[in-house]
Amino acid sequence: MTKLNLAPFVLGAALLSAAVLGVQSAQAHHAFAAEFDAKSPVLLRGKVNKVEWINPHAWVHLMAAGPDGQVREWMVEGGTPNTLLRSGIDRNTLKPGTEIIVRGYQSKDKACAPVCKANGRDVAFPDGRKVFMGSSGTGAPKDGADPNDK
Repeated sequence: MTKLNLAPFVLGAALLSAAVLGVQSAQAHHAFAAEFDAKSPVLLRGKVNKVEWINPHAWVHLMAAGPDGQVREWMVEGGTPNTLLRSGIDRNTLKPGTEIIVRGYQSKDKACAPVCKANGRDVAFPDGRKVFMGSSGTGAPKDGADPNDK
């Protein structure tokens, strides 16, 4: 009986899986200009519904009035969870019910379906603390909010 060497097939399958996962990760991460409009700044005041601490970007969900004055759910993209932690934002500072003010830029898709989206530059808390929440080097407008902008 002849033994079949499966090592090349297993290695090939592993490489194919890694390539597919790498492509999916690359598609998930994007430049600012791919999704957000630098000419559509937003100032959102509202209460946090939930926070998704996921890579490559954390998302803060809140109910807030947009530029049109209508209150609806907004998803605000921040930096990576690690970036937010280094800025001083953690699970205790962004609990559901926390009132915040987010300054950022609305997505190019203004339809707000199913929710409105924005990229957050900074977030202000009721105690007056203001923290940068964006991600550096993504093409977002340089406005002094990012301490790493040169």
